[in-house]
Amino acid sequence: MILHELISYDLLRVIWWGLLGVLLIGFALTDGFDMGVGALLPFTAQTDVERRIVINTVGPVWEGNQVWFILGGGAIFAAWPPLYAVSFSGFYLAMFAVLACFIVRPVAFKYRSKRDGYSWRNRWDWALFVSGAAPALLFGVAVGNVIQGVPFHFTDDLHTIYEGAWYAKFIGLLDPFSLLAGVVSLSMLVMHGGAWLTVKTTGEVQKRARAYGSIAALVAVATYALAGIWLAYGISGYRIVGEVVADGPSNPLYFQVQRTASWLSAYADRPWIAIAPVLGILGGLLTFAGLRAGREITTLLFSKLAILGVISSVGLTMFPFIMPSSSDPRSSLTVWNSSSSHLTLFIMLVVTVIFMPLILAYTAWVYRVLWGKVTAKDVTENSHSVY
Repeated sequence: MILHELISYDLLRVIWWGLLGVLLIGFALTDGFDMGVGALLPFTAQTDVERRIVINTVGPVWEGNQVWFILGGGAIFAAWPPLYAVSFSGFYLAMFAVLACFIVRPVAFKYRSKRDGYSWRNRWDWALFVSGAAPALLFGVAVGNVIQGVPFHFTDDLHTIYEGAWYAKFIGLLDPFSLLAGVVSLSMLVMHGGAWLTVKTTGEVQKRARAYGSIAALVAVATYALAGIWLAYGISGYRIVGEVVADGPSNPLYFQVQRTASWLSAYADRPWIAIAPVLGILGGLLTFAGLRAGREITTLLFSKLAILGVISSVGLTMFPFIMPSSSDPRSSLTVWNSSSSHLTLFIMLVVTVIFMPLILAYTAWVYRVLWGKVTAKDVTENSHSVY
């Protein structure tokens, strides 16, 4: 027996669908609070010392957290090549905007406190705000577009055609439902950033973080519930027509696909997946309660629970679709028709099993070493060695 045949092709596809979700959730749980802290910077800090306190709560960890974004992109490239091709070309301008923010953010961290002038530092503070808020919004907008279907199709020789002019590939993303999904994402990460600041700060900064974080938690729960209602009654879903061949060739045109009444029919077929949206709403409400009550560690854990539930609910609701096509449903990408080969997925799984525990262990060790609150004394006495 060939070694990679120890795990069936269809099972490997599901495993890598799950691992992709783990990477996306890991990115949201770690770099998510970095973006949330950046979005909260103008509101939670009023003096220069307070701004430096807020910045230094994420200063030691933001670079490591951002690696999850690279891991997610690499996993898509290696495990789901058609998904990588369609998403990175169709969402090119939006992705460029996100990458521009991720380029500006480290520059802002490094240069913000190199000079003492108010105007100099104020400009970099706003750069940190934009580079935190804009990606958080755009990630949600992208998810909203994927749920509705993306206007692409494949030719008979599997050449990808994306509908619309180049500028429409960005402006066209900003439809009402996708903007609502963007608000869900932004408010959820602001809530997460507020929970992080309550753990890492004291005094007035912590007080403001609780106030703005609790508002964001309510907004996240309300908009997520509204998006669910909209999804039930205003957004058509997709389904595969006929027999599903889970171990068939990776050909995006292999299945016949048609639009259905609602994505939420998945909950009738797999009732257990309802746990995901329940966790999303419950986690958001518990985060709000924790922020109002002044709790710290448990509030951060509840915030992570909310993010886990919200992101999981999208993947579980859409399964097995990972990027449906609105212009040609037959071209929709699914778990069964857009993966890499059996051997490639197996080799990647072996590498992941070896290195992922090492990454998680190292990350846990870093957070343990760097644990503790950032105070005004830390900033003023170490002015030349902190951000």
